[in-house]
Amino acid sequence: MEGVSFLTDETHHKRYVQLDLDAVVNINDTELEDLMDVIIAEARRNDDKITIEELGNQLKQEGLL
Repeated sequence: MEGVSFLTDETHHKRYVQLDLDAVVNINDTELEDLMDVIIAEARRNDDKITIEELGNQLKQEGLL
């Protein structure tokens, strides 16, 4: 996407996202949501994973399902 750059650290791992606001300000809501989804997914890449069953049980315990 134009106006979006990923900056890396000294070991070449992606560490930062740089947005050119002049370029990004004209994107539509769907493109912005897609961009945010990618950023969040990348940030959570190493989080602990649970099964859908575990999620269902957790939501039931919290009274959300």
